[in-house]
Parts: sequence; C-alpha cells; structure tokens
Amino acid sequence: MKTKIKNAVLSKVNTVGLPIIALSFVCFFWGTTWIASKEGVKYMPALQLAGIRQFIGGFLYVCYFLFKKTPWPKGKQWQTILILSVLNFVLSNGLSTWGVKYISSGLGAIINAVFPLWIVIITIFRGEKLVRLAVFGLIISFGGVCVIFYDHLSDFLNPDFRFGILLSIMATITWAFGSLYTKKKAASFNPYFSLGLQMLISSFILLAVTGATGTGVNIASIPANSWWAISYLVIIGSVLTFIAFIYMLQKLPPEINSIYAYINPIIAVLLGALVFGEPLTIAIAIGGGITLCGLYMVNYSMRKARI
Repeated sequence: MKTKIKNAVLSKVNTVGLPIIALSFVCFFWGTTWIASKEGVKYMPALQLAGIRQFIGGFLYVCYFLFKKTPWPKGKQWQTILILSVLNFVLSNGLSTWGVKYISSGLGAIINAVFPLWIVIITIFRGEKLVRLAVFGLIISFGGVCVIFYDHLSDFLNPDFRFGILLSIMATITWAFGSLYTKKKAASFNPYFSLGLQMLISSFILLAVTGATGTGVNIASIPANSWWAISYLVIIGSVLTFIAFIYMLQKLPPEINSIYAYINPIIAVLLGALVFGEPLTIAIAIGGGITLCGLYMVNYSMRKARI
C-alpha cells in the first residue's frame, strides 16, 4: 500500500514538474510573508525584526554549507555579495518591512510589485532605447497606481502613512538596482551559499543600526506573536521560498517564472483583508489589475529585447 501511494505521488510530481511546484510555492507563500511582517512589526522595531529574521536564516544557510564543506567565495565575489546584501536585504527587505508598520500589507505588496518600472526608468537614464510596449506598460502601470491611491488621498494627510509609502518606494528602487547588479555581476559562486552570506552580513548591519540608534528592544521583551512571525518569515520566507525561487529561476523560462510577481500582491491583499480587515475596495481591485497588466507589458517587452 505504501509503495502504491509513493509511486502515485512520484508520478504526480513528474507529471506536474518540480519547477512548477516550486513556482506555485513562491506565488503563494511569498504573498503570505507580508502578513507575517505586518504582524511582527506591531510589537517590535521593523529593522530589528528584519535583522533577527535574516540572522537566523543566514546562519542556517551558512552552517549547512560549512557542513557540506563548500568553498568560501574568493576575491571580487565578496564585493558582489557585500553590495547585494546591502541592496537586497539591508535596504530593500529592511525598508519594506519598516514600511508595512505604517501602511497595509496589501498596499506594501502592490508597491513592491512595481519594481520592474524602476528598472525601465533606470534603463532610460542609462541611455538605452526602449520599445514602445515598455513605455506603454509604464504609463498603464502608473495609471493603475493612481487608481489604487484614489481611496488613500485623505491618508496622505497622515505623516506616518506618507512615511510608510516613502519607505516602500525606496525599497522597490533598491531592489531594482540589486536586480540589475545581479544580472551584471552574476558569478559562478553557489547562489544558495551567496544568499546565506548576504542574509548574515545584512543582519549584522541592521542589528548594528538598531543598537547604535537605541531603537531596538530587549530580546526577552519581544512578545510571542513577533517570535511566531519571525519563525514563519525565517522558515517559509527566508529558507524554503528562496530555495524554491532560485530553483525555479534555474529551471523555468523567464516568461513563466515571472508570474510570481503578479500573484504575490493578490495573495497579500486578499489575506490582508481576511486576517487584518484591511480595506478591499473597488479602487484597489481595479487599480491593482491595471497595474499588474502594465507590469506584464513591461516584463514582456524586456524579455523580447533580450532575445
């Protein structure tokens, strides 16, 4: 009986394909991390939460590869790892985590999804030509964002809301620079080991900042809710989902693996409404749909340009 069940499961996996399963995992669970971050920052400083999360996640990665006796990076590989740790984890992850302290998790996820627009804008400033579809997608996405914020116009009178929006936008810009730098400096070094080192380095920086500014709280005074959020973010967000993410990038074509960018914010918005009672208005639904359509056009045109 056990053999039959095992064979049936393996057959199903082979039919669907591990890369597609990895993509589905990323699509759903990265969307849930916005909810966990929102819950965690209710009770402790956001940068400290991000620092602890990345320290534990990075420590687990590094210990595993040390156990496997994986060679350490050499020479300029350290420079790449250091720069990416700052761009992707200190700034992008740290600022986006801080941002959801002041805005809804769904809104934070939607803002995070527009990072390809910054890649297009950076490309324009670098003097590279863009196809019309990319420009058209950029305009459509901007229109969608305007529709989303229609219901939040009065919220801009709140300085905390403005600060949260600013932090979230800055996080997307740094992620865009990190993505471009990764593409330019892609190394042959083990990407999983590199990821762990980036997390670990960034955690030292984030925890040093919270310590130096006196904004951190005593470890013993962190409530259980935040520890549960951190545990979820480490196991699901920093370890399992990142492994699935890198795996799907290696196995699936770009036009398929980019789907996660459109589904993550939808998951975050729906769960935010369900768990925290965050507003799910017509403006958010329509504006989110318009924004994601524009993002698809941008991504599609960028993929075509690389062919």
